[in-house]
Order: sequence, then structure tokens, then C-alpha cells
Amino acid sequence: MVKLRCDGVEMVVAEGTSVAAALLGAGVSRFRSSVTGEPRGPLCGMGVCMECRVTIDGVGHRLACQTPCRAGMEVMTT
Repeated sequence: MVKLRCDGVEMVVAEGTSVAAALLGAGVSRFRSSVTGEPRGPLCGMGVCMECRVTIDGVGHRLACQTPCRAGMEVMTT
């Protein structure tokens, strides 16, 4: 198990769980907003749709469905 933070909230998940799975499991469904303000979240789960983009450790546009969770990770969905 590893601890990470999403939008300031600490969560504990199994190491290697994708960031998308961890966020969805915690009830987070809005990963980002479209240019018109519509909520966006993962659709394909394999990195094709690019709707699951989040900021991880200060690096924007990371694909949550392709990024495994690790200890100390900071995830921002806004």
C-alpha cells in the first residue's frame, strides 16, 4: 500500500494501481475540464482518449490511466 494526495486529500491505495483507478475508487469523476468548462474523466482506460489528463508532481497533462501510483505522489485534477 502507498499514500498519495489528490487535490490535498490523502488516500491509500495498492502500489501499482493506476492513478485513474485510484481516483475513481475515491469517488473522483472530474479529472479536468474541457475548454468550455464541461467535466472530463477517463473513457477508454488505455491512453487513447486523453480525457484522464491530470497534473502529477507538478507535471501537467499526465495520463492518469497510464500512470501507476507511488508513495508521495501529488495529483491535481484542476
